[in-house]
Amino acid sequence: MFKKVLPLSSILFLRFLGLFLVLPVLSVYALDLEHATGFLVGVVVGGYALTQAIFQIPFGTMSDKYGRKPTILFGLIIFLIGSLVCAYSTDIYTLMFGRFLQGAGAIGSVVTAMIADLVEEKTRGHAMAIMGGFIAMSFALAMALGPVIAANFGISVIFLITAALAILAIGVLFLKVPTPPKIKHIYHNKTKTADILKDNNLLNMIIINAMQKGLMTIAFVLIPIILTKPEYGFSWEKAELWKVYAPAMIAGLIAMGPAAVFGEKRNIPKQIFLLSIVLFLASFLIMGFTTSSTVFVFGVIFFFIGFNMMEPLVQSMISKFAKVHQKGAALGIANSAAYFFTFLGGTFAGLYLDISDRETLGITLGAVIVLWLVWTAFKLQNPVRHSHLYIDEAEVDFDKLYALESEHIAEWYINETEKVVVIKYVTSQMQEDEIKSKISK
Repeated sequence: MFKKVLPLSSILFLRFLGLFLVLPVLSVYALDLEHATGFLVGVVVGGYALTQAIFQIPFGTMSDKYGRKPTILFGLIIFLIGSLVCAYSTDIYTLMFGRFLQGAGAIGSVVTAMIADLVEEKTRGHAMAIMGGFIAMSFALAMALGPVIAANFGISVIFLITAALAILAIGVLFLKVPTPPKIKHIYHNKTKTADILKDNNLLNMIIINAMQKGLMTIAFVLIPIILTKPEYGFSWEKAELWKVYAPAMIAGLIAMGPAAVFGEKRNIPKQIFLLSIVLFLASFLIMGFTTSSTVFVFGVIFFFIGFNMMEPLVQSMISKFAKVHQKGAALGIANSAAYFFTFLGGTFAGLYLDISDRETLGITLGAVIVLWLVWTAFKLQNPVRHSHLYIDEAEVDFDKLYALESEHIAEWYINETEKVVVIKYVTSQMQEDEIKSKISK
């Protein structure tokens, strides 16, 4: 399984590394460009996410029609062009256009769907957790490298590195990514996309994904500006930003592993999410009110820990809660919502800095996060543990299979490439022999 997931996770790693490298410093550097305002800087920081949100579903549809690999290639080329536009921009509007182009290569859901195509259902949750872990690692690594590269070589060099990473990802796509199998989905009732939003757990995961990403861009607008601008009382040099990001990155990486293990192995993702939300609350209240550099650093550390605890579990939980024929749509909706909130977060933070103060922003964010915490506590449930029965097509009586009904069978489908029928059932309520007796010839 790991060999199938590694190449695609590497593509996401390279792409997100390119996007994340600029996040720790983009707002403070963009603020010095011609025509820049706090609002426009916020749009620049989150701008890539607006076009990501717009193009997630079209790219998913394109991948269904023309294939996953050609669609991923097309998206990476657009991302490459956008990175070059950003690298050579000299005013805020050109930089904004480049950021929009970067986001227009919206391949995230396509890569996720391809992982779902390649990996068996029983290990898909683990595969999604691995993918989330790679994204979290790209985030952590970028936080350490971004400020150092920008301070020594300038922000343009980061965008050139991003373009090089896109070229490397294209190489991985053609040299290492296998062709996915063909899956046939058969159900008595076709599930509509609207059903995804009616599922409480899926809706809550969409909200969690969106809030996490929105708060991420808010943090990356606020952190460098608050620390470097004299009016906020800290007056750090840009070259010193690594001092806040490095310990935060280390703490986030340390927290990520145990959170993924406990969330997956012990089936307690809800508790992990709630703890992460509490850390977000503490983080933004500290960043809004403290006058101490040391305390501010701890606020940033709390944010990184919360973010990295969530990241490996989000995609995995969406994959677990969705039925197999819903996964593409569910991941597409979740990622579109996340990117839209990423854009809103950056825009909101930039606008707020123009019209208000950081204390009021801290109170506003604190109130929103408390509402999110209460909602999640009451609405989200930990997933039911399922097992999967794999049975050769030749052994199955399809008349019996089509008539198979049980409240303890979540779904079934046919893997036409491997010529097996896959039945997903509640582990505590049924046994394999019982199911086989119902559908065998």
